[in-house]
Amino acid sequence: MMSMMLFILFLIPLLNNWWVISLCLCMLTLFMLTFQVNNYLCYLSYGFGFDVISYWMVVLTFWISFLMVMASFNIKFYENYMIEFLLVLLFLMFMLYLTFMTSNLFLFYLFFESSMIFTLLLIFGWGYQPERFMAGLYLLFYTLFASFPLLISIFYIFESCNTLFYFIISFDCNIILYMCLIVAFLVKMPLIFFHFWLPSAHVEAPVSGSMILAGVLLKLGGYGMFRVFSFMHYVYLNYIWIVLSLFGSFMIGLLCLSQVDIKSMIAYSSVAHMGLVICGIMTCNYYGLLGSLLLMIGHGLCSSGMFALANIVYERTHSRSLFVNKGFISFMPTMSMFWFMFMINNMASPPSLNLLGEILLINSIVGWSTMTMLFLSFSSFLSCCYSIYLYSITQHGFMFSNMLYSSGGYIREFMMLFFHWFPLNFLFLSSDVISMWL
Repeated sequence: MMSMMLFILFLIPLLNNWWVISLCLCMLTLFMLTFQVNNYLCYLSYGFGFDVISYWMVVLTFWISFLMVMASFNIKFYENYMIEFLLVLLFLMFMLYLTFMTSNLFLFYLFFESSMIFTLLLIFGWGYQPERFMAGLYLLFYTLFASFPLLISIFYIFESCNTLFYFIISFDCNIILYMCLIVAFLVKMPLIFFHFWLPSAHVEAPVSGSMILAGVLLKLGGYGMFRVFSFMHYVYLNYIWIVLSLFGSFMIGLLCLSQVDIKSMIAYSSVAHMGLVICGIMTCNYYGLLGSLLLMIGHGLCSSGMFALANIVYERTHSRSLFVNKGFISFMPTMSMFWFMFMINNMASPPSLNLLGEILLINSIVGWSTMTMLFLSFSSFLSCCYSIYLYSITQHGFMFSNMLYSSGGYIREFMMLFFHWFPLNFLFLSSDVISMWL
């Protein structure tokens, strides 16, 4: 584990070469895939190690970081502080790696919050509009204020247990500790009514910021709840969050159909999918936990690819409006095929990880209560509706007359989208390596 940390830090002298950094990140991911992972904590050194859930979160982090470099080529092309951008990206990846690898609750909190600093630097430094400062403050204060109770509860746990190692903690939980320990993660996911920071952050962030936000940072909340529920058995109030999340998935589905901004619609669809993940974790049964992990990985790849597609469109028209971006099926037909594949994956079609995750989650939630079937059916139907709507409205219709006709797509863009799509659809064939952790 320490060798991996040193390898990431040794990439810093290579920041002058864009493609060498990209190649090293790809090799780092492939190297991680050679590890023999177990369902208990292994490769433990200096308090850092991983089990299956940590392992897949780290692989996802490295892979999305590699794709972020590929998607942000314009930063190199226009020489827009390239070295600083790569430095921020490397440190963000390093903090996320430490977050998922640590076995200490306080260190998890420390790295969890530290990753926010570099996300803010991405939004402030390479965002699009002046409103990015307000979006960054939204992100900072929502996360920070929700995390303060978590920090106080960590101090209390240390006083009562004399340890912060996940698997040794044992204490009598009450409703106050229960709320303090999970609210920070619910805001991070985000839960409905606490999600207002997410669309603004996505809309104002550069493509790399949107990809890491949707791909990995939203999963920090789910990962934190996995860890907290491993030692907290006070689950009597979980029905509150399940009801809220089901209602939220339905309402957000309706809200997606009224959006006129491509990135905003993709961001709201992330909130709807994360609502299902919250429900699965809160049921605390086998199918729920396994489905949540599968959907987090699948959504991370699918949503990141959709933001990359939105950026490809933005680079041609310099607009994210659905009223402007039309007729791409005649301008970029091959890219239109990628739009179709990502849209059907977003609505959980076979053979994507999203389908497997949603099947398990629906089984879990309906097994918890049959009364949830109504909202589940509506949210699944609306997911299909806004995915088809986004595809049809961007690919059909009359083309924008002021479109940049320079290119129908670069090889770099097609490779980047393929690298999103391939693991999303082919990890389905070996889902047993993900499911061994329970």
